[in-house]
Amino acid sequence: MSVEDISEKIIEIVKTEEPETVEKLLELANQRLGITKDAALEQIIELENKGRLSLSQLPGSIPQRFNTYLFSSNAAWFWIIIALSISTTISVFTIHENATPYVYIRYILGSIFVLLLPGYSMIKTLFPTREINNTERTILSIGMSLALVPLVGLLLNYTPWGIRLTPVTLSLLSLTTILTVTGLQREYTQKTRTTQE
Repeated sequence: MSVEDISEKIIEIVKTEEPETVEKLLELANQRLGITKDAALEQIIELENKGRLSLSQLPGSIPQRFNTYLFSSNAAWFWIIIALSISTTISVFTIHENATPYVYIRYILGSIFVLLLPGYSMIKTLFPTREINNTERTILSIGMSLALVPLVGLLLNYTPWGIRLTPVTLSLLSLTTILTVTGLQREYTQKTRTTQE
C-alpha cells in the first residue's frame, strides 16, 4: 500500500469512524490498515502539515477556549435549542390565532417549546456529557418539562403579570436560555477536565 493510499484511508477513517482522540485514530489505523502506530502517527503528522487534516478538528477534540467551543460542532445542540426557542417566541407574537395554515407552525413550535425544551435544558445542565443515552435523555426531558412549566405558571400566578400568554412565553424563554447556557458551560468544563486528565 502506497503512502498516498494510507493517507486517503486515514482521512476516510476520520470521516467515517469519528475517533474521539488521536490515540483512538492510531488504534483504528493500526487495525484497519495493518500499519504500526508509529507509521500511522507519521502519516497523520504529514497530513496535518499539508493541511489535509487538523487534529484540533477531530470530532471528539475539545477546543481550548470557550468561544471556540461555542461555535464548534460540540455546541450544535445549544444553537438548536436557542433557535427553536426564539422561533417559537417570534411565532407566538407574530402569527395570529386565526391565520389558519400558519397557526399550525405556532402549535408545533409551541408544543416543542413547552413539552421538551425546558426539560432538555435542565437535563443537559444536570448531565452535561453522555452519562445517559439519547432515549433516556428525551424521556427525562419531557418529564422534567412537565414539572418545570407548571412551576413557572405557579410563580407567575403570584406576580403582577399573572398567567397570560406574554409572561408565560417570556418566562419559559428566559428559563430555557439560562438552563441552556448553564448546560453548555458545564459540558465544556467537564469535557476539558476529562481531556486534561
